[in-house]
Amino acid sequence: MLDPDWLVPAWQADGIGALMTTRAGGVSAAPFDTMNLRAGVGDDVGCVMQNQRRLSAAIGASPVYLDQVHGARVVRITAVDASSDAPVHQADASVATEPGIACTAQVADCLPVLLAAPQGRGVAAAHAGWRGLAGGVIEAALVALCDAARCEPRDVRAWLGACIGPRAFEVGRDVLDACGGRAERYVDLAPSGRPGKWFADLPMLARDRLAAAGVEQVSGGTWCTFSEPSRFFSFRRDGRTGRMVAAIWIRPGARR
Repeated sequence: MLDPDWLVPAWQADGIGALMTTRAGGVSAAPFDTMNLRAGVGDDVGCVMQNQRRLSAAIGASPVYLDQVHGARVVRITAVDASSDAPVHQADASVATEPGIACTAQVADCLPVLLAAPQGRGVAAAHAGWRGLAGGVIEAALVALCDAARCEPRDVRAWLGACIGPRAFEVGRDVLDACGGRAERYVDLAPSGRPGKWFADLPMLARDRLAAAGVEQVSGGTWCTFSEPSRFFSFRRDGRTGRMVAAIWIRPGARR
């Protein structure tokens, strides 16, 4: 059963399941309380494994986790990748066309982007921080999904999960330049005494890139991880913290 606090897209995507976890529903102790889904951040390994089992049971699918490196590499995953002894792919996006295999993005401020092809023919998930956005991870995931599912970008539905919001993500010139110098997507902080700093709007940048790639159906992207400490993990806010997961999968028995 899904935790009632988790985020679920309001779309109607035939044969597709999708969600994003929050801090609720797990067993980890502070500062990873309670639904930390990533090992290697200081949490008890047993608690992480129990949380991962809870997620798998709740969605009725097998999540495949990636070794995320803020790049743009996309991998095609299958049931083999869901086995306990399968190697972990170093990538920031995944695509699946088999039912019961969940593509995932682990986040604690970066933007998770979920993509669904029509008629349950394929799904994809992308981990999109500013480096990933600048490097084209969303476009790479979209191309891979359209190729695997034999569809066009205009047929794909996209959902943006929770990330650090546009009034909390302060960045410097390096980020502004990397994202193409889209000054209209930033707010100059010079009047506040911090010249050379801007607020980056990750969901807006993602929407721009999706639109430019031909995706017409985009929703979500309205939550701020930084400003809701009781609900979301935030690395920028807390430093030592857990990770949430956005997942998307083809439901077993879906018409294809």
